[in-house]
Amino acid sequence: MLRKSVFLTIATFLLAYSCLWAHSPQSPGARERCPVCGMFVAPYPEWIATIVLNDGTQVFFDGCKDMFRYYFKLSQKERDDIKKLYVTEYYTTVFYPVSEIFFVLGSDVYGPMGKELIPVAGKSNAETFMRDHNGRQILTFDQITEDLLPGD
Repeated sequence: MLRKSVFLTIATFLLAYSCLWAHSPQSPGARERCPVCGMFVAPYPEWIATIVLNDGTQVFFDGCKDMFRYYFKLSQKERDDIKKLYVTEYYTTVFYPVSEIFFVLGSDVYGPMGKELIPVAGKSNAETFMRDHNGRQILTFDQITEDLLPGD
């Protein structure tokens, strides 16, 4: 009985873990390029953003700014094909869904393409980042518009 219980517990854990892994974004390959600027994205792991489509394919970007530029150009039909958007959080360098991130605009921290939206998890962390790096504004994903994106 104990063996069967242990086996079922381990099997359940492995199944849950594999499902979680299957829905998490993957890292880009060495040849992946940002569709906006053409840069290779793998050399900048602390800045990578990605759009995961319903079929599991991913589009990689060298930063949030280019991901937003790409996203704003999509038709509604193309947006409907998006499963999730992820960004690399500034402090942890871990992928986070955009719904869990605050974006700091106007800071003195630059990404691979210059001025960048800085993704930070947690409102208090975003406020600290903004204060420490001369940020101008904190926004959520839904508050960002094309005209707010920083220039290069």
